[in-house]
Amino acid sequence: MDSTHDPSPSPRPGYNVLVASSEAHPLIKTGGLADVASSLPVALRDLGHDARLIIPAYPGALKQVRELKRLCDLRLPGVALPVRVLSGLLPERDLPVYLVDAPEHFCREGNPYTDVSGRDWGDNPERFLLFCRAICAIALGQSALNWRPDVLHCNDWQTGLAPAFLHEHESRPAIVFTIHNLAYQGLFDRATYDRLQLPASLWSVAGLEFHQRMSFIKGGIVFADRVNTVSPTYAEEVKTPRFGCGLDGLLRQLGGRFRGILNGIDYRVWNPAKDPSLLQNYSVDTIPLKVENKLELQRSFDLPRNEQVLVLGHVGRLVEQKGVDLIVDILPRLIAETDVQLVMQGAGDRELERVLTEAAARNPDRVSVNVGYDEDRAHLIEAGSDIFLMPSRFEPCGLNQMYSLRYGTVPIVHNTGGLADTIIDADDHTLGNGTATGFLFNDPNADGLWYALQKALHISRERPEQWRGMMVAGMRQDLSWEASARQYELFYAEALEARQSHATAVSA
Repeated sequence: MDSTHDPSPSPRPGYNVLVASSEAHPLIKTGGLADVASSLPVALRDLGHDARLIIPAYPGALKQVRELKRLCDLRLPGVALPVRVLSGLLPERDLPVYLVDAPEHFCREGNPYTDVSGRDWGDNPERFLLFCRAICAIALGQSALNWRPDVLHCNDWQTGLAPAFLHEHESRPAIVFTIHNLAYQGLFDRATYDRLQLPASLWSVAGLEFHQRMSFIKGGIVFADRVNTVSPTYAEEVKTPRFGCGLDGLLRQLGGRFRGILNGIDYRVWNPAKDPSLLQNYSVDTIPLKVENKLELQRSFDLPRNEQVLVLGHVGRLVEQKGVDLIVDILPRLIAETDVQLVMQGAGDRELERVLTEAAARNPDRVSVNVGYDEDRAHLIEAGSDIFLMPSRFEPCGLNQMYSLRYGTVPIVHNTGGLADTIIDADDHTLGNGTATGFLFNDPNADGLWYALQKALHISRERPEQWRGMMVAGMRQDLSWEASARQYELFYAEALEARQSHATAVSA
């Protein structure tokens, strides 16, 4: 945690924490938010807190939650029919989960935010307004749960209205709001605001209004007791016009209420020594076994099997934010390298999908692209690749570079956000003392990425002992959720202290 802050209050054992998210792995996943939403509460429970998760009752969640039962019905403002709350346990985890069951809003094909064609659901404001209303009801103890949180931990714009609704309630919990990606803000026009019949008092610069539009995420930022984003570097970046998406001024005003806490990764899910998705398990002590997964990756993606070839991997959304267009731009130079293959998995921008698919068709022995997402294949790419490409233009935290480190796959990343916080750049000094774990490049363009890749190819070919040292250094880093959960534990203590101070001031 940033040393410039005053010492944090000591956490007391046994907080009740309700983590609210629009997605959670393995129930529903579009990105890193899902991994955080399931892993953080599990880590908090390991520290002795009663953490629970609440998400919408999507069809996939209803099928996967264990010991599912009907808990209660909620009467919510502006909602004609009662909304059911179901409870159960996360698959393979003893994590209590609440599902907000409103079939007209959440029982549909597609992902949580878009239909099968990739267009935003037209009623997203209504859907996530209902979700926020349900979060508030449970946070205030207005349900038959016989449990209420000390801390409500909201995540991203889909939960941003809950802090706004709860702010003036005397009996509310402390509220923490986490920004996972400031580029997604839940922006809607004034007509939508009026249609939702939200309180007139919230339509102001000090409330939800943002350049004559309604901003869900602003509700979380303005009305939470503490606000954070998911890496220290990104927390500084979003306070600048370049990365702040118009909210940099507001974030600067938060002062000590705002900071970055780096995400962790779930070692029970991402562990090459025990990963069931791999053909061959391995550890830092048995790194040579990793090559068996390269051969399996080549077979799975219809590439020639050759352990001498360097395999470059990429998993993620196929969008410009992730720098996928930079990978496209270097493809001609990459294909000119005789001993390199490229494996990619993801979905996103239709044009990028088309270009990559056509490149794979033209170069079937060098490039393979799986448009879509498959969790087992994602694990295999991390284990089977030699190098992981992550040239994101901005990256709030990033998880794949951490998965890569864990799996002994050397990352090449743009020097931004959580990528800068997790990768130690390979230079003469860090290679010499054995601390280097990857390659950073400063300019988010094709030449910057190509320069870093050429450097990586040179070291892997000409200095194999240093390359192996990078693999070992990455695998030995502590990227577990326990360290991150302890920082959240202290952050909750600060939020509770701020909540108590506010309550005392109001009652005085």
